[in-house]
Amino acid sequence: MKANFDDVLAKVTEFLHGEAKTETVIGKEFQLGEFTCVPVIRLGMGFGYGGGEGGDEKQARGEGSGAGAGMGIEPVGFLVTKGADISFIPAKHSKGLAAAFERVPDLLEKYLDKQPA
Repeated sequence: MKANFDDVLAKVTEFLHGEAKTETVIGKEFQLGEFTCVPVIRLGMGFGYGGGEGGDEKQARGEGSGAGAGMGIEPVGFLVTKGADISFIPAKHSKGLAAAFERVPDLLEKYLDKQPA
């Protein structure tokens, strides 16, 4: 029985589509007082498929195939809204050079606010 690549891919894709949701990892949107909090995730997926057939000098024949998929999901943070204001709150804080780059917009804003018009 030969496995049809399109059928295998469709079944694996359907499974990943059902599992790769923010709700599956850290929950649905929720209210916290006046704030609406929406979880944000990072998702990575991979898929592999292989198959073959062959025989030997004794006229023995064989065939086989296999498929595999992997998925990694990581909570990244929350989008938080209050009225028309939207903010992003990261799940973990950056260190080193990445943290410095994250502060650049705030530092620029403070610098520009102090400049004469």
